[in-house]
Amino acid sequence: MHRSLCICALLPRIATRTRVVLVLHQLEARKPTNTGALAARCLENSRVVYRGRAPDGVAADPLGDQLSIETDPLLLYPHASATPLAAWRGATNPITLIVPDGTWPQTVRTCGRLRALAELPCASLPAPAVAVAVGRRLRDPGRPDRLATLEAVALALGILEGPAVRDALMRVYRIMTERTLWTNGRVSAAGVTGGIPAGVRSHDPLKLG
Repeated sequence: MHRSLCICALLPRIATRTRVVLVLHQLEARKPTNTGALAARCLENSRVVYRGRAPDGVAADPLGDQLSIETDPLLLYPHASATPLAAWRGATNPITLIVPDGTWPQTVRTCGRLRALAELPCASLPAPAVAVAVGRRLRDPGRPDRLATLEAVALALGILEGPAVRDALMRVYRIMTERTLWTNGRVSAAGVTGGIPAGVRSHDPLKLG
C-alpha cells in the first residue's frame, strides 16, 4: 500500500476466544494484496504459519505445534463434505480455526497435501453470508462466491464470536481495498470507507502537501 495511505494505525486489536491460525502459502507472503496476514495483525489470539518457505527472518513454526489439545481444531474450507460452521457456535471447548490462505489452486493443494489438515473436521460458511459479504475486489476471484481471506475470517468469527468482531474486520477489509482501488481511479474518494487522509493524491502517494 502507498505509504501515505497506510492503515496500520487504524487496525484494531481484537480479543477472541477462538484461536485463528492462518496457513499462508509461501507465494502470498509478500503480496501487497494479501489479506490473511492483515487478519492476523488484528486478532490477538492468532498465528501465521507458512506452507513452503517462510520469509527470511521469520520463524517457521510447524502447523502441528498450533493444534493445542486444549482447543478443538477445525479447518475452514468449503469441501463438499464440510459441516456448516454454525454447528460449533457455543461449543464447550474453544475452537482453533485453521484457515488456508492463498489463491484457490494453492489452497486446494495445501488442504490436499498437508496431513495435519486432512485429518481435521471441515467447516464451511453459509451461502447467504458469503453472498452478502462479496464486495469490491483487488483480485479476480474466478467465481463470485469466493472470498478474500480476511472476509472469510470475518464471517467465520461473526458466527463463532458475534457480529461486533465480524464488523470490525470487515471495516478493515473495506478500508484496505477501497483505498487501493482509489489510487488507480476505480473508486471515488467519496466511496472510500473512512475517507482519504487530507492532502493525499492518488498518483502522488508520498507528497502530502
